[in-house]
Amino acid sequence: MRSSKSRSRSKPNRNSSRNVGNIVNRVFDSSGPEGKVRGTPQQIIDKYNQLARDAQLGNDRVAAENFQQHAEHYLRMLSQAQREQEARREQQERENRERQAERDRERAARQEREAAQPARKQDAVATDPGSSEQPDVVDHGEEGDSGLVETPEAKAEKPKRASKPRKPRARKPAADDSSDAPKDPPPAPEAPEAAE
Repeated sequence: MRSSKSRSRSKPNRNSSRNVGNIVNRVFDSSGPEGKVRGTPQQIIDKYNQLARDAQLGNDRVAAENFQQHAEHYLRMLSQAQREQEARREQQERENRERQAERDRERAARQEREAAQPARKQDAVATDPGSSEQPDVVDHGEEGDSGLVETPEAKAEKPKRASKPRKPRARKPAADDSSDAPKDPPPAPEAPEAAE
């Protein structure tokens, strides 16, 4: 069975692989010759510089040099972080300028296309057969076949035509009528007119 210590040693050190982030505002614990100094890099630099001045006033040149070296370490760390921040800021500004230039180019191209569209529309109207003079519509009348299927909407809109008056039907003699009185003879069918 493995112990928990061996397992934890085999894991990679996550703090070293992690991005440190914004060092300028990060709080550090510095173990100096006079004890721990805690604060941001700038605060630690100021504190070590103050301790170095105090050591010089006390004629302790070794302690003064030691405090100055500690201050210099944090000064280098701070200046490196500031250079990286400045480089990131410049990179972002450059990318923003490039994006803005690209947007400006796209906007100019769109405006050119929109300016060209009315001219194309005018050309299209001039060549559009719908805008030229149209031939008269041939009306086949009510009985004519236009070749189109009549829709229910068209049927509803179409006025009903007047029908011709119908001739009354001739009555047939009743079979149960026993009177011998002569009845009116049925009308003779009309003979078609002969073609001459």
